[in-house]
Amino acid sequence: MAEIAEAPALPDGVALVRAPNPGPMTLDGTNSWVLRAPGARGSVVIDPGPADAAHLDRLAEGGVELVLVTHRHPDHTDAVDAFADLTGAPVRAIDAVWCRGGAPLADGERVAAGGMRLEVLATPGHTSDSMCVVLRDRADAAVAVFTGDTVLGRGTSIIAHPDGALGPYLDSLHRLLSIGAGAAPDADAPDATRPVLTLPGHGPVLPDLAGICDAYLAHRAQRLDQVRGALARLGADASPEAVTDAVYADVDPGVRTAAEASVRAQLDYLRGS
Repeated sequence: MAEIAEAPALPDGVALVRAPNPGPMTLDGTNSWVLRAPGARGSVVIDPGPADAAHLDRLAEGGVELVLVTHRHPDHTDAVDAFADLTGAPVRAIDAVWCRGGAPLADGERVAAGGMRLEVLATPGHTSDSMCVVLRDRADAAVAVFTGDTVLGRGTSIIAHPDGALGPYLDSLHRLLSIGAGAAPDADAPDATRPVLTLPGHGPVLPDLAGICDAYLAHRAQRLDQVRGALARLGADASPEAVTDAVYADVDPGVRTAAEASVRAQLDYLRGS
């Protein structure tokens, strides 16, 4: 049975239901998000996750108005058909492959559903079809961003080469950073701003989108320096496998393939491919 993860910092009307699919790549499991304002006729579900019947029943409680999918990976999309059949709700994503009864989403599109004010933000890099969803308040200020796998609650995300690419990923992090940096004033502290929450596809909620994007960008710069150093030692034509051995020497075998994908993306970036 899926359980509602404890998340005291969540905005009003937002609930986290964590799927029972923990693992090296999914951390504690896929985070499925349920959004419903008081009085709304149905919810918005972001990332239904795996096709686990108990998990989907929990997500469907009270009716579903709309389903959004942040990107193509199976731990986010395996339940798309089963959940569409269960709820009758349209499923929308950047990539039309994952749409059921709804049009593909466009960058900057505003979505009003579940009594919520949402904005679609295309954030390619982890995958080509990755997107985030900005939750805005009545004054149109960003309250939180559902980041899918673009930003995780623990650790860092991979660049799923060849579908993912590092250049677009860095651009996406800068877009998210700008949203986090434009936080609204804090009503309880007039001289301060209210940080924008990060609501990821895996792991815990993070309190400050700008802070985590800064950390991600610094991590990527450090990794690129490490790859440059490996190429200086091994030769400019060193294989991705050899560079992975040098840069990710202590990587868990369970995520070795992911590390190699990220290295391939970094090599393409440095070599101008």
